[in-house]
This record gives sequence, C-alpha cells and structure tokens, in this order.
Amino acid sequence: MRHHAASSPVVPASASPRVSASDWLTLKKLFPYLWDYKWRVMAALSFMVGAKLANVGVPLLLKELIDALSPQPTGAQLVLVVPLSLLVGYGLLRLSVSGFTELRELVFAEATQGAARKIALQTFEHLHQLSLRFHLERQTGGMSRDIERGVRGIESLITYSLYSIVPTLIEVLLVLSILGVKFDKWYAIITLLALALYIYFTVTVTEWRTRFRKQVNEFDSSAHTRAIDSLLNYETVKYFGNEAFEALRYDESLNKLRRARIKAQNSLSALNIGQQVIIAVALVAMLWRATEGVVEGRMSLGDLVMINAFMIQLYIPLNFLGVIYREIKQSLTDLERMFMLLEKNREIADTENAQTLQLSRSPEVRFENVHFAYEANRPILHSISLTIPAGKTLAVVGPSGSGKSTLARLLFRFYDVQQGAIRIDGHEIRQLTQDSVRKAIGIVPQDTVLFNDTVYYNIAYGNTSATRQQVQDAARSARIHDFIASTPGGYETMVGERGLKLSGGEKQRVAIARTLLKNPAILIFDEATSALDSSNERAIQAELREAAHNKTTLVIAHRLSTVVDAHEILVLDAGHIIERGTHTQLLAADGHYAQMWSLQQSQEESA
Repeated sequence: MRHHAASSPVVPASASPRVSASDWLTLKKLFPYLWDYKWRVMAALSFMVGAKLANVGVPLLLKELIDALSPQPTGAQLVLVVPLSLLVGYGLLRLSVSGFTELRELVFAEATQGAARKIALQTFEHLHQLSLRFHLERQTGGMSRDIERGVRGIESLITYSLYSIVPTLIEVLLVLSILGVKFDKWYAIITLLALALYIYFTVTVTEWRTRFRKQVNEFDSSAHTRAIDSLLNYETVKYFGNEAFEALRYDESLNKLRRARIKAQNSLSALNIGQQVIIAVALVAMLWRATEGVVEGRMSLGDLVMINAFMIQLYIPLNFLGVIYREIKQSLTDLERMFMLLEKNREIADTENAQTLQLSRSPEVRFENVHFAYEANRPILHSISLTIPAGKTLAVVGPSGSGKSTLARLLFRFYDVQQGAIRIDGHEIRQLTQDSVRKAIGIVPQDTVLFNDTVYYNIAYGNTSATRQQVQDAARSARIHDFIASTPGGYETMVGERGLKLSGGEKQRVAIARTLLKNPAILIFDEATSALDSSNERAIQAELREAAHNKTTLVIAHRLSTVVDAHEILVLDAGHIIERGTHTQLLAADGHYAQMWSLQQSQEESA
C-alpha cells in the first residue's frame, strides 16, 4: 500500500515569479555553467563586435559609393577607379558580417550545448536523489516537459540575448554616435526617442502577454500529463471501458490550451501593429529631415541613402524585439522551473561525515524502537523492535496496511524514521552513505516494474557488469530461462512499457533473477512469489531458500506457507508486533497467526 504525504508538487507555470529579481537570479545561476567555457565566450563576443562593426561600415561605404557615382568635375579615369574599389570593399564588408557571425556560432556552440548538457544531467541525477515521497507525488509527464523546456530554454536564452539583444545594442550605440557626429543632434534624438518608445511599448505589451504564455505552458503540461497518465494505464482504461471518458478529459485540456493560444496570438497581433506604427513614424521623420538637407545642399544623396540604410538595419532586428523579449522571458521562466527541480530539497540526504558500509559477511539488522508515519496525523509503525541475526531469515506477516512493506522502505532508507534507529552490523543507517546501504540490499518487490527494454537488459540490471553466462545462470535459478529461450527473440525479447508484454508471474521471475544476479548481503522478499502459481511457487521457493542461505533475509508475506522455514516470524497488525516466534511456536500459541494459518489452509483445500 503506497502512502502519500501532503507536500507540494512541482510549481505550475502560473506561479512563477515576475521579471526583475527572479530573472536576474536565474541568469546568475546560469552564468557559472557558461563561464566554464570563458575563452569561447570571450572569442564569441569578439566576433560579435567584429560583425557589428562590419555591419555599420556597410552604410558608410554605401554612402561613399553613391557620392562617387554622382557627377564629378574630374576625369573619367578617377570615376572608373573609385567605384570599383568601393564595390570590392562593400563586398568584403558584407562577407565579413557573415564570416564573423558564423565564427561566433562555431565558437560558442560548444559552450551552449555543454551548458545545456551539464544542467540537464545534474537535474536528472538530482531527481534520482530525491525521496520516494517526491516520486510518489510527481506528475511524470509535466515534469519531463519542464526538463525538456528548460534545456531548450538555455539554447533560446543564449541565442536571443547574445545573438540578438547585445549585438543590436552595440549597433544602436554605433549608429547614434555616427548620426550625432556627422549630422545635427536631431537625427540622434529622433532615433533615440523612437527606440525608447519602441522598447517601452514592446516590453509593456509583452509583460501583459506573458500571462497568456504562462497559461499556454500550464495547459500544455496538463494535457501532456493527462495523455501520458492515460496511456501508461492503458489496461485500466480498457478494463472499465473508459476510452471516451479519457478522451473527454484530454479534450478539456486541449480546449483550454486552444483558448490560451488564441489569446496569445491575438495579443501578438496587437503588439506587431503598434511596433510598425512607431517604426513608420520614426522612419518618415528621419527621411523627411534628410530629404530637406539634400534639397538645401547641406547633405549629399549618399547621406540620404546612408541614413535610410542605418534605419533599415536598426529596425529589422527591432521588428523581432517583441518576439525576442517574449522568448527570453519564456526561456527564463522555463529555465527557472528546471532550476527549481534542481534545487528541490532532498528529504533523505547523507550526513557530512557519512561512512561507507563495508561488509565482509552477512550482517545483523536491528530495528530499535522504531516509530514512523508518512503523515504526522497517521502513524504507521509503533515502537517496532526486531533483530535479524546475521545469516538468518526473519518473516513478517499480517493483513494489508499493517506496515509490512514500510519496514523494507525504511531499511532501504527511502524514508527516515521519526524515532528510534535502524542498524546494520551496529551502524546506524543514517550515518552511512545511501549508496553503500542500498548496494548491500537486494529486493524482490511485490509490484514489479520493468524497463521498456529487452529481457536481458532487465535481468542484467541487477549487476550491469555481469557476463552473459551469469545472467543466464540467474535466469535458470529463477526458473525463467526455459521460457526466455522458447521465445523467438530469446533474451533480446522486448518486455514493453513497464513489462506489460509479460505476465505477472514472468515479471516476478525476472525480478527474482536480477536480485539473484546482484547477490547482496541482505535480501528482502516482499511477496516475492505472490504472482506465481502453486507449482512454480514451490519450485522457486526452493531457489529462494538457497539464495537466502547464510544471508540476512527479511521476508514479507501474506501467504503463510512461504514463511514456515523462517528462523523467526513476526505478526504485524496496525503497526504493532502482536506475536513473534517460529512457525511451530506460533501454531502452538493458538493466536492470530494460528487463525490465519487455519483460514489459508481451508481456502487452499476448498480451491
């Protein structure tokens, strides 16, 4: 029985903080990942500046070319030579813009992809380090989308900020300087006012639009989560004939997503119209003033062409400022959500001076006055004290919900006890590294979940360095080798999502095989044969007894016939140990265990 705690799930997009401090904090977290490639960053910035200098030089050279083609009171030879050199220079500048841009992309690609890879890997590793409580409450579909969008957000953030915003700012400064020096101040003032109004309008409207984008993300994650959850529970859907119900739930999410996307698109259209009005007014004002200058003889035709070229070069990237700003904001939001996963508190963590568990033999396991509750108002275990002597087998029986499987989870340290202690060979497990504790323990769980891979992969997962012969030997011990060999694909047979292509008994035998392959010092059999028929159960029980020989073993069982050989049997009820002893002693006591035995025996006889 799984128990859930009331901790909050992954924060939805709508709850993400606004811009300002939150965005700067996200950038601050990203910076160290990029600074690992500082020489590439510096080189990319140099190429970016070079590209912008070349880009600004194009209108200047174009002015000279136009002026050179104007009627001159000089000889024909000069008129022919000067435009040719200017044309060559113009072509070289254009080529330089493309060349520097491509060099920037080439140099910085390693930094972008390297940072994305490192953050994604750290997030993946951190998720595996989070507690079982977190993973019981997670929404796999939504969480996977958060990671996917976070990785994509890194690439988008770098692309739009370093490749669009920063180069545009550099170009604006260069153009304003040229206009202010070569012409009167009004050219720079008109350009600056237009840019300021354009940026203010874009940022204001985009901030207003952000809520629609957040809604799109939230509904997208919700729809994805519902689809994944429904497909993972395909059999359950079929059992109850709820295909139409699932389609209706999915359609509800898709409809919300549709409405949010329509609002986002409508607001984008309003943004684009406003931007074009500002650009058109500014461009007309600049050209009107430049045209007057040409008419009055204060400016040449080349000056008019240069100003027009500068304006076009400036406003082309500004046309996309709304998109760029929105994408940067979206990337920061997506990246922040992935950082939130990365910074999710580890409920179970190794202490600073945690020791590595070193075992040269089967250890003794002790539970000392253990109290535990998944939720504060719902205690599960009450003052549990038990000892599994080194190399011996202890069985725990009792009704469902009595806390039997909780003992295994606590021993694995999926949770920490609220009171008391659990010791392995005298070492309190909270003072040991989790990895060393879990390497010493092997479990055959009641609910076996397999990877969507081959049978061989799933068995070999118990010991990834095992040879093929060792894998096959483990399969033979689990009485599944003959079945595997009889299939067309043999050990390369795919087991399907969560192992659904195999029967319950076949899945459980695969689980037994991979645990036998692990060959741990401590064994836990949690209803290890519950999915097997009687004949296979008796055969595998012999193998399990052999595997448990001289190993410290905890057997959790509902079927009492599987625990009669245990050195000690505990009867657990509502988190309390109500009886303990050997099978013979418990039958003689004629208590709860004896009643359970009698009931199960009569059921087997009637069957």
